[in-house]
Amino acid sequence: MGRRTIAHRIKGGLRAVVATGALLSVGLASGTARAESTITIATVNNGDMVVMQKLSPQFEQLHPDIKLRWVVLEENVLRQRITTDIATKAGQFDVMTVGNYEVPIWAKQGWLEPMDKLPASYGVDDILKPVREGLTYNGKLYGLPFYAESAMTYYRTDLFEKAGIKMPEAPTYEQIRGFADKLTDKPNQVYGMCLRGKPGWGENMAFVTSLVNAEGGQWFNAQWKPEIDTPEWRNAITYYTDILKSDGPPGATSNGFNENLALFASGHCGMWIDATVAGGLLFDKKTSSVADKVGFAPMPTGSFKGAPTWLWSWNLSIPTSSKQQEAARTFVAWATSKDYIELVAKENGWVAVPPGTRQSTYDNPAYKQAAPFAAFVQQAISVANSTGQTKAPRPYEGAQFVAIPEFQGIGTQVGQTIAGTLSGQSTVEQGLKTAQAATERTMRQAGYPKK
Repeated sequence: MGRRTIAHRIKGGLRAVVATGALLSVGLASGTARAESTITIATVNNGDMVVMQKLSPQFEQLHPDIKLRWVVLEENVLRQRITTDIATKAGQFDVMTVGNYEVPIWAKQGWLEPMDKLPASYGVDDILKPVREGLTYNGKLYGLPFYAESAMTYYRTDLFEKAGIKMPEAPTYEQIRGFADKLTDKPNQVYGMCLRGKPGWGENMAFVTSLVNAEGGQWFNAQWKPEIDTPEWRNAITYYTDILKSDGPPGATSNGFNENLALFASGHCGMWIDATVAGGLLFDKKTSSVADKVGFAPMPTGSFKGAPTWLWSWNLSIPTSSKQQEAARTFVAWATSKDYIELVAKENGWVAVPPGTRQSTYDNPAYKQAAPFAAFVQQAISVANSTGQTKAPRPYEGAQFVAIPEFQGIGTQVGQTIAGTLSGQSTVEQGLKTAQAATERTMRQAGYPKK
């Protein structure tokens, strides 16, 4: 992980960045980077990254010898570009926005620089432990988190009240289906359920994998045999396609995180199950027309309780192919620091700060007051259980992804097949058989099971 980007949708709601005022420092001397350095930053077009780009002139004022060049891309495109660049050592980018899926895998390949030599003021120990562990390989950090997330259920409190229903403290998928039917009002363009339908291992398959886990399924058994054409997957995908066909917006296969965020924020979704990072935008009156009508609850549960749910972080990493590593490190430390979070709070309010990364954020009274979802999100991250077990034993880690190099291709291919079942190009049964056969072929070619 289409629309013209969330930047266009929320542009009018973001405060202009002042060119003067207090400058930000993370304890790095401005003279440490090589003079006249230009670093190229590849990032995703999510709201928090848009803010980072808008605030970056303040970094350039603090470090006049470092210039920033931005490449802002839609999620699937970003992944394709940076994966190709780093695997071929092309060196187009000095800073890459990557997930906790890529960081340990790429670090093992020797493609990323370790994130050491940080100033004491940076506070590595302040980073939430589950997030920090996901970016560590052989005892070293290879990325610094810009924001982190689990997932939860967002819902419109006014629509629930109008329909005479109440969200339970721990909803089930069965209950959610009934609520969606009651909330849907298609003549007024209100849809009971918005979910990711855009194909991609980090788009539709992020939600689908969590749903499959909740229904007792998994990607692979203990011998690395694909387990896609199974009753558990069939139950999950039938639920997914049925609820979106009955209660979802039109063109759901075009909707990823950003598109659904825009739909909910503009009043078109009764419920939305997705990343906790959306809370800061949905509760912000500058970016959401329903800011005072948003409720939240945990991700729904299925037939298997305690399954891995969702743990993701967008991180800034430096490829070994970068020729501007010192300048890149200076920028990454700035953009992921405690001081940067305070800068965002100053410019856009505490509700808008990058969430999920630092204990100091969650300890801050101003953040607690501005973000009613704060404690909920921290708890969701702590229990995401990304290294836990599915109903049957599994040989891999990851909550909403499989932490093996092959998953990027497998997840994308299966995501396209699942999108085909959603659009009616194939039945659920046909889609799962196709996905099973394709995944078996890929795993066989990759030499699984590994000796």
